[in-house]
Amino acid sequence: MVASQLHLVRHGEVFNPEHVLYGRLPGFGLSDLGRQIAQSAADELVARHRPVSALFASPLQRAQESAAPQQAAFDLPIQTEPRIIEPTNKFEGMSPARRNRALRNPKNWSWVANPFTPSWGEAYTSVTTRMLAAMNDAFDSVDGGDVIMVSHQLPIWATHLKVTGQHLWHDPRKRRCNLSSITSFEREGGLFVEVGYEDPAADLLAEAVDDGAV
Repeated sequence: MVASQLHLVRHGEVFNPEHVLYGRLPGFGLSDLGRQIAQSAADELVARHRPVSALFASPLQRAQESAAPQQAAFDLPIQTEPRIIEPTNKFEGMSPARRNRALRNPKNWSWVANPFTPSWGEAYTSVTTRMLAAMNDAFDSVDGGDVIMVSHQLPIWATHLKVTGQHLWHDPRKRRCNLSSITSFEREGGLFVEVGYEDPAADLLAEAVDDGAV
């Protein structure tokens, strides 16, 4: 047997008062509001009354902390899955002011020369390849029930674009992947099919000050 559904859950709000592009940097955990937002995702999945057989999370602190409410709700260990981590980004560690200064330097213009790959970080094709590989392995790792994977906005959105047959380049401001949102998939004929999207923390998002989008 294999899983019934797989849910890609985005992490909650990060405590980031300097608005640094944190990427893969260590030490960026959830804010107090972020923990409430992460709890909303767990509450939503519990309310579905579906058995959950496995829980995976990106190795980054914000994903591990966002998986904690799922761990408590379903009494499952958090399995760290490095393939669902945030992509690399040349602007990592920079505040908005530092990013603006970097882009005024002609030496750095190549960073934004190609939005299709993109030139500022890991290729979208690389992201979707590792995400789908991790999803397939997770789907096959259980004897029935659902699988939860706590990841990040870009990997989840790029996977959505790939699974739905759209081009991978996109405007980051238009991603449908809010904090602690749940994008659900089933597998048919060996291929993933998206079957749902929920925003369980919608009533809390207006209070969030760090969206974390790249």
